[in-house]
Amino acid sequence: MLKFALIMLTGTFIASCSQIILKKAAEKEYPSKIAEYLNPMVMGAYIVFFGASLCSVLGYKKVPLSIGPILEATGYIWVAILGKVFLGEKISTKKALGLVIIIVGIIIAAFGV
Repeated sequence: MLKFALIMLTGTFIASCSQIILKKAAEKEYPSKIAEYLNPMVMGAYIVFFGASLCSVLGYKKVPLSIGPILEATGYIWVAILGKVFLGEKISTKKALGLVIIIVGIIIAAFGV
């Protein structure tokens, strides 16, 4: 099961990277609506997101359904970290508290505390 859990976690990280790429693409100006959606950055992000979805499907072959959403909740943590690193977003006190609550929830669920 550990192997499949790691696949799911990798998929969650990949999906978070995809979200950062989409946000970067959204910050740019485009000559038309078509160009906004059919540019390499957006298309690549959706291809990467599709790969992340495949990781989730593969992971659910062995990971119990009760654990899957817990593993996918790590995406919030990844998005916050990647947003800080690549987009220069600030992690406010409220966001930090929210991330701590998510991490505590993951730990409680993982160890059955």
